[in-house]
Order: sequence, then C-alpha cells, then structure tokens
Amino acid sequence: MHPKMSACARRCIRMRLIKRLDMFILRNFLSLFAGTFCISLFVVMMQFLWKYIDELVGKGLTFDIYVKFFFYAAETLVPLALPLAILLASLISFGNIGERLELLAIKAAGISLFRTLRPLIILISLLSLASFHFQNRIAPDAQQKLLQLLTSMKMKSPELDIPEGVFYDGIENINLYVEKKNEKTGMLYDIIIYNFQDGVSQAHIILADSGRLETTSNKMHLLLHLYQGEQFENLQGDALQTQDVPYRRETFVEKHFIIDFDTNFNMADQEDIAGNAMTKDMKQLTHDIDSMESYYDSVSVVFYAEMQRSALTYPHVARLSDYDSLSIAEMPDSLRKVLKKSEDDYLAHRHAKTAPQSSVNLDTLYRQSDSQAKQRILMSALQKASFQEMDVSYKADMMESGDKQIRRHWIQYWQKITMSLACLMFFFIGAPLGAIIRKGGLGFPVVVAVIIFITYYIINTFGMKVGREGGMPVWLGMWLSTIVLTPLGVFFTIKSNNDSAVFNMDAYVNLWRKLLGIRPKRNITRKEVIINDPDYADMHKTLEQLITTSREYLGELPRSTFFGYMAYIARYFFSKREDMKAEGIMLMTEYIVDVLSNSKDRQVLRLLNGYPVMETRNFRFYRRRRKDLRAIIKYSEQIKTYIYENILSVQ
Repeated sequence: MHPKMSACARRCIRMRLIKRLDMFILRNFLSLFAGTFCISLFVVMMQFLWKYIDELVGKGLTFDIYVKFFFYAAETLVPLALPLAILLASLISFGNIGERLELLAIKAAGISLFRTLRPLIILISLLSLASFHFQNRIAPDAQQKLLQLLTSMKMKSPELDIPEGVFYDGIENINLYVEKKNEKTGMLYDIIIYNFQDGVSQAHIILADSGRLETTSNKMHLLLHLYQGEQFENLQGDALQTQDVPYRRETFVEKHFIIDFDTNFNMADQEDIAGNAMTKDMKQLTHDIDSMESYYDSVSVVFYAEMQRSALTYPHVARLSDYDSLSIAEMPDSLRKVLKKSEDDYLAHRHAKTAPQSSVNLDTLYRQSDSQAKQRILMSALQKASFQEMDVSYKADMMESGDKQIRRHWIQYWQKITMSLACLMFFFIGAPLGAIIRKGGLGFPVVVAVIIFITYYIINTFGMKVGREGGMPVWLGMWLSTIVLTPLGVFFTIKSNNDSAVFNMDAYVNLWRKLLGIRPKRNITRKEVIINDPDYADMHKTLEQLITTSREYLGELPRSTFFGYMAYIARYFFSKREDMKAEGIMLMTEYIVDVLSNSKDRQVLRLLNGYPVMETRNFRFYRRRRKDLRAIIKYSEQIKTYIYENILSVQ
C-alpha cells in the first residue's frame, strides 16, 4: 500500500482482500467437500451393505424395493459419513494450499491461521447444527422405515433355486434332493423328498425318477409334479425307536402336491419396531427413559417385597401347619405335640402382638424325624430352593433387560450430540494437519485421514459396547472418543499456528539414523566450475600430519575388550584429552575433503569418498572409532602417494 494513502482507504483495501481470501478458502473447501462426502457415503454404504447382504440376495425383490432400501440406508448413514468427509476435505484442501505455498503467502501478509480458518469454522459449526437437526428429526424416521423394510425382507421367502447334489431346505418343513436338473425345460431328475409337515415322527419320504416345480400365479403356493416314484409314510409315530414299525408304501406313476410358499413381499407392521431407540428423537428418548425408569423402579420394589416374603426370609417358629397331611400322619406323637404346642404359642402371641417366648429348633425337629420324613423334607426343601432360584433368576433377567433398554436409549441420546460435535473436532484435526503436512491430493492425506477415522471409530464402538453392557457410565462411553481425540486437534492447531515442523520426515529420519548409529556416506563428484585449484603441496604436508596424529591416537586407545571399553568410557567422562584429539582429527579430515573436492582428478575424488564421517560425541560405538582411524590412515596414505607420484612429480 502507498504510504500517503489514508487509513480508511487502507482499511477498505484490507477488508476487500480478506473477503477475497475468505471466498478463496471456502471455494477450495466446498469443491473438495462435495467429492469427499460422496466418497465417504459410498464407503459406509458398502460397509452397511455387506452386513445385510443375505437379506438382499436371492429374494426376488423388485427394483423399487432396492431403491427404497438404499435411499433409507443413505439417510441413516449421513451423520457417520459427514465427519469423515469434513476430515478429508479439510486435510486435502489445506494440504493443497500449503503445497502451493499459498498458506505461506497468507501468513507473510500478517494473517494468522485462526483468521484464515474463520469462514470454515462458521461453516463447520453450521454443518454440526445441521447434522444434529438431521439426526434428531430426519434420521429417526428414515431408521424406522429402514428397519421396517429389513424386517419385511427377512420375512420374505427366497426365490427357488434348487441346487444339484445337495439337500435344499429353502421350503419350510421340506428337504429336497435333486441329482440332476435341466435348466431349459425345468425338469428335475432322481428326486428325494423328506416331508415333515405332519411332524418329525411321521415324516413322509418320497422317491421319484423325475419331477417339475412351479409357482402359482399369485405366488402363494408351489405345484410339485412327480413322475414314476414311491411314497413311504410312517403309521406309528411313537414307535420310531423300535424295530417293527408299521408304514404305508405307495407306488405312483404321477403325483401332484400343493405346498404353501408365499413369495410375495409384505410390508411388516410399524408397531413391531416402534419401541426401537434408533427410531426416536431426543424428546421421545427422554420421555421414554423417564417412563422406563419409573416403571422398573416400581417393579423392583414389588420384586423386593416378594423376595422378602419368600426367598429372603424363613419362619423362626416351626408350626404344624407348615407340613402337609401325609407328613403329619406319619409323624411321631411326641413331635406332633411339640409342633402343636409351638403353633398355639405362636398364634397366641401373634394375637397379643408380642413375640413368642421360645421357639422350636428346626435342627432338633429334623433329627427327631425318621429317615423317610427326612428324605421328604430334603426333597421339599430342594424343590423350594430350585423354584426360588428360578424366580430370582427370572426377576434378575427382567431387571437387566430393562436396564439394557434404558442404556440403549441413553446411547442414542448422547450419540446425536457426539456425532454432531465430531464434525467440528475432525475439522480442527484435519485443517491444521493439512497445513503441517503440506501435501495435497488423494495420497498421503487420505492415509492419515483413514487412520484417524478408524481410531475414532474403534474408540467410539468400544465405548458404546462397554456402556451398553454397563461396564462404564453410558455418557462416558459415548464421549470417550471425543475426550481422546480433542487434545489431538488442540495439539495440531497450536503446532500449525506456530509453524512447527511436526511432520518433517527428514528430522525423524535423521533422529533414527543418529540413534541407530547409521552414518551418511560421502558422495563427492567432479564440479563443473572450479574457482580455486587445491594446493597439492600443502595438502601433501597436511596428509602427512593427519596420518601421524591418527596413528598416535590409535595407539592410545584401549584394546577392544570389555575392560578396555570401560576404561574408554571413564576417560571420556573424566578427561577431555581424548575427545579433543578425536575432534582435531575429524576437523583435519573435513578440511582435506573440502579442499581436495575442488580437484579435477577423478582418482583423488574417488579416494576422498573412502573417508568415513567421524562421530566424536558418541562413545557407544567404540570399535567403530578404531575402524574409522584405520580407514583415515589408509586413504590418507593412498591420496598422499597418488598426489606425490601423479601430480607433484609432473609439476
């Protein structure tokens, strides 16, 4: 901007540039979002399709049924595909901007990353609200219609496709075996039929040379025509396990059967799936949760009172009325008198509303009984205990089923919120990550996005299942994926705003090379333009000095043993003489390489590539130090000899 331009004019120009920037960011994002949303919806649709492939194949459904199925399935899967599409679009769009250095130009103009993201933050916030509205209003109706359609598909009978050589059980109560069939004429040959319509004990077995199977015009029955065969029928159902079983045998030339087989598509009743939590909005969910909690609380109070009266208590006073008439008749007179007195005493104190002064010890009564009475007492006690166990198990299962139903409703309640916030969370992961990676296209960004989304999906599924089974609170299970991934979005946003090279692969490669001790190799080639030729005479003296210093230092190093290595470490930490010598040798070697790299002689350049890259600060590779010194001495002598014989002698 011109320095003499007024502040108002500058502000107007700046606002115009920012508006253009906002439109540029929105245009780049929306063009990619349209494609990524279609791709994401297609991917989740395929995953959903494989789950219900058995209900779709082989049922003879019409085209309009398939259209309805895919349409309702797409509506229910939109909330799941939307976060993935936002993650992909934000990652690729900002990767493209970073790769084209447009993001660098934006930051150089003094516009921060948060200001750049502002139009998209507003857009994604609106998409999150739209996703919540979609899940709360549109998706429940679509889910109800989809469940109704799936239930109808499961109820529909499959199309007849009789295989060869195996028993076919697609017809209810009938097993059909066909050895061979003619596809053109529809004839079946060498037929075996097991008809269980009258029960397994009265099965009808039919053998026929040939036959033909047809469907009636209303698709409600099958017409089975059999030729040249026999029929066997069992006449005594309860004699299947004996040797002499009466049966009836019938030989026929032609026989016809009518079999009930409804192949029409009938829509299931909506009342069968009306109680499913996925078909309700948040208002219905909260209302049904309150109703179920009140109902099961009342049921639990009733169950507890019943168990207090039966399973959890026992009479403290034995009475004669506790026994049946047969047991009383077989009791000894002494025991009958004791029980009669105990009952009279109990009733008297009961009317007086006071506790009886004494009670009869049940163990004493049991010991006074004879063996048959004891056996009857034990059997009666066992039956009562078994009945009480079954009653308690039934009540526990009923209460557990109610708790699971309530938890399913809470899962759907929290899922509508978490799936909406996932759009915003994935944007704050994808946009900064794309700015850091600075790679666009459908390559590396797609791999990163898929890994992040799979991680989110696994954590979300784990939390949902654990919450549904009662292993953790439902709200914690549904918010678990958001709690885990939100710090990741904050971390990427901060790093991107600070221009941190989090995904600088060269830095990580160099770190691993340093940790593993992998050193780079020299690759010195002939230069096209050489300004200063090396002074070979001076290099000859320097090489001589390097050889002498390296031999002296090599002689001072301890031997390659354990004790020598420990002595070397001690000298490294407590004395710096050795380190200074190694540093001097390394600097002298690099000086020789730097000077002689200007040589035009290819042999000199080839010998320079033999010099190792020394490490003077790493004491872990002690044996490598000795090897490096020997290599330095070897190549220094070769270069020195070559310079003296081929260069200095010629000059």
